[in-house]
Amino acid sequence: MTIDPNLIAKIAAEVMARVQERQPETVSAGEGIFPTVDEAVAAARAAQKQLKKLSIEKREELIQAMRQAACDNAELLAEMGVSESGMGRVSDKVIKNRLAATKTPGTEDLKSEAWSGDRGLTLIEMGPYGVIGSITPTTNPSETVICNGIGMIAAGNAVVFSPHPTAKNTSLVTIKLLNKAIIQAGGPPNLLTAVAEPSLAATNAMMQHPDINMLVATGGPAVVKAVMSCGKKAIGAGAGNPPAVVDETADIEKAAKDIIDGCSFDNNLPCIAEKEVIVVGSVADKLMAYMQRYGAYLISGPDVDRLAKVILTEKAELAAAGCTEKPKKSYAVNKNYVGKDARYILSQIGIQVPDSIRAVICETPADHPFVVEELMMPVLPVVQVKDIDAAIELAVKVEHGNRHTAIMHSKNVDNLTKLAKAIETTIFVKNAPSYAGIGVGGEGFTTFTIAGPTGEGLTSPRSFTRQRRCVLVDALSIV
Repeated sequence: MTIDPNLIAKIAAEVMARVQERQPETVSAGEGIFPTVDEAVAAARAAQKQLKKLSIEKREELIQAMRQAACDNAELLAEMGVSESGMGRVSDKVIKNRLAATKTPGTEDLKSEAWSGDRGLTLIEMGPYGVIGSITPTTNPSETVICNGIGMIAAGNAVVFSPHPTAKNTSLVTIKLLNKAIIQAGGPPNLLTAVAEPSLAATNAMMQHPDINMLVATGGPAVVKAVMSCGKKAIGAGAGNPPAVVDETADIEKAAKDIIDGCSFDNNLPCIAEKEVIVVGSVADKLMAYMQRYGAYLISGPDVDRLAKVILTEKAELAAAGCTEKPKKSYAVNKNYVGKDARYILSQIGIQVPDSIRAVICETPADHPFVVEELMMPVLPVVQVKDIDAAIELAVKVEHGNRHTAIMHSKNVDNLTKLAKAIETTIFVKNAPSYAGIGVGGEGFTTFTIAGPTGEGLTSPRSFTRQRRCVLVDALSIV
């Protein structure tokens, strides 16, 4: 079926018009958007000095106002995010915005420690860094601004954001909404700032700025490496390639539903989402049959090859000097399909399916590019193995040592334990969709900055603080 390009343009224009109608009006003073990096940093520095004068109780009032503003505008920001970036699903982004607003920890996360004895009192408290530079991705633009904004301000900091240019409008509107809420709650203006035209040059200038005390990067390996080489305290939330392992003891129907729910959530944009399935062969056919019942479309044979040519781009590696062998083939993900609907992806190889199809599945060998590469789209390869030991070995291999996230479906505690110890991921989800690991349908707080490379794990306000020790000798010990 051929779709008229003029019709697509008309629909896109109508969507953008509806979004624009719901956007806040023009930038007002104190809402955080500046022409230059120097101005953005200076404004954040001034705001942080005012924040330091406020009580923890008042700081929590600002956080509550930010939460309310984010919840009130969750649908607007979701629509903007999908419309601007062309990635993800509005309904899932609404969930993510509300999740960031309600389950990101606040000031309660800052816990003091004290030692009292014959020689007096020692107190350790969590103090702010000052001004944090936060680099945010196009995949979770509003969600990361909400999450980092709440956590960093709860810790007593101001934030200069460097949003990804392809999600500029969504990110800047989020910053303005949160600043407006802070001001209305009696807080200082410009606690969150950014430049009006985000760019790589602006991000580099922010990272090198002498008044930025800490850097937090949520994105790919390149940006994480960049912040770690700046000579400042850095938190890096890098890539993952989470495997989902299914053994023969699992509840296969539930495992199938959970995997499809997880891998199709926001069209597989979350870095925690299932990127490949490794299943013990004796239950593989049953698993794939249930997957199709719960929204997956199975492709095989030539269709897999056709799909690979669409969603991957081939690049040749240079042969070593003196080597007579042909260069190895390697692949990169075609960014035009990242975060797109399964229906749209299948249409590119001539397969038409209803909206109820949420994911594409296919059986592949273990070394297939679909398995090796982090696709970040609802295309899920399934690899059969002979037993649980082979499954664990392969899961560790294809996770690439990112130590980000792994998922397992099993009723065997020993098998669950073996994978957990072998793969050493920051998040390990058992018998649930991957998103349970960040609090959707599971216990615990949420974050959209999961720091594997630098080791902080699931960040929270305490991640954005410095330890400060106060020692009083031979006094205030009352025993």
